[in-house]
Amino acid sequence: MTEEEASQLRKENAELKEEVTRKTQRIEELEGLLMSALLRIEELERRLAKDSHNSHKPPSSDGFKRHGKPHAASSKLNGGQAGHPGHALQQVENPDEVIIHRPSHCEACHCDLGEVAGQVKERRQIHEIPVLRLSVTEHQVEVIRCPVCQHQSVGSFPMGVNAPAGYGPRVQALGVYLSQYQLLPMDRIGELFLDLLSCRISEGTLANWIQEAARTLSPTILRIKELLLAQRLDHVDETGGRVKGLWHWFHVNATRWLTLYHWHRNRGQKAMDAIGILPQYSGRAMHDRLSSYDHYVCEHSICGAHLLRDCLLIAERDHQLWAREMHDLLRRMAETTARFRAMGARVLPQAERDSLVLQYFEILRQGFAAQQTLASPPSKPVPKKPGRRKQAEAKNLLDALLARAEQVLAFLDELTLPFSNNLAERDLRMIKVQQKISGTFCSSEGATAFCVIRSYLSTMRKQGRSMLAAMAAVFEGTPFPIAWEPGT
Repeated sequence: MTEEEASQLRKENAELKEEVTRKTQRIEELEGLLMSALLRIEELERRLAKDSHNSHKPPSSDGFKRHGKPHAASSKLNGGQAGHPGHALQQVENPDEVIIHRPSHCEACHCDLGEVAGQVKERRQIHEIPVLRLSVTEHQVEVIRCPVCQHQSVGSFPMGVNAPAGYGPRVQALGVYLSQYQLLPMDRIGELFLDLLSCRISEGTLANWIQEAARTLSPTILRIKELLLAQRLDHVDETGGRVKGLWHWFHVNATRWLTLYHWHRNRGQKAMDAIGILPQYSGRAMHDRLSSYDHYVCEHSICGAHLLRDCLLIAERDHQLWAREMHDLLRRMAETTARFRAMGARVLPQAERDSLVLQYFEILRQGFAAQQTLASPPSKPVPKKPGRRKQAEAKNLLDALLARAEQVLAFLDELTLPFSNNLAERDLRMIKVQQKISGTFCSSEGATAFCVIRSYLSTMRKQGRSMLAAMAAVFEGTPFPIAWEPGT
């Protein structure tokens, strides 16, 4: 080999080494990009696995997904069941109007029966809405000259008669009820009044009525708060909504008989302190384990419905057996307590209770063991970052179920405690409906009035009172009193 050939080979060798180095670097770059893409795909797939049946997302986010019912199909046919009392329309004893239908001639000989007395053979009644119209009452103030001293004394108008023409408390109550409870837009309320009563209510008039009702109900809201502080169990929850286009949080404190709404810029402790119930509360608060609730010294219970969805997500998406077993156990606990509660028991039999608790902790043991198996050590040291290290959702759920075991299982020891926080979630649901209809509250005063009026009406509904009559009482200046519970 000549020197020239050797030089050429050395040059080609150097070029090949450079090319290999470049390709090696490129491969490492592409591997890094591929790993990032795979992690991103995994994260997106994990998000897509969440919907309303296995997470806290609302059903409206499910799109066209449909899930079968979690319970077994019933053997009963659709419709009313045997023994069901029914609610068919019944005849009344004293109808408002009676129309008699007499035969004019004899069916056999055609004799005139006009002057012949008859007797009722059959009664049928038609229940109808009367022709709707506003009833106008005129108030006249008289002046009387005293026959002794000739002084002229003038009568006075009653409370609420403040203008040459105005609407009465029942009209005002209907407008506010339609707006704040039935959530009709103001323009449609005006159309409804025009169609039904031949009068048009302006949006400004309706807005004034709403603010007037909220001011009148201020002492009532304080009374609801006092009664909530004395309750043994307080269902608490929160949901987001817009006020003047900005995101805020609507909070609820509720029992079977009471409801109290508030709104605040914040979701957590700052809002709860401003509401002023939990800082003074000594009973048991039921919630969805939002960490802000842990700042308060009252007893706590965790919503079982949330835990069911959390377990279902881990079971379906991550295929972890312990999560499915925990889901089934929690459902069995709920069914067991419901069965004994229906029998009038106040506590579970000790053996039944102990068996369920042992199964709970055994499933947790299996879950932690599974996490140890799944947690493979990193191939190379990971640089330490400030803050708490991110864990898998399954590990977070296991930690919560262990650390909050007393709060999760409290309903086993006291059958008066419910399994879920559905009561608070139901009370908050109409906030979302309002937001879907209106998009936002146009003013902070409007949001406050909504919370005040809705608190009163929801409480009245729970206590079996007519909400329309309750609203009319507000405009008469004497809102219905708030009872500890119906009948007290």
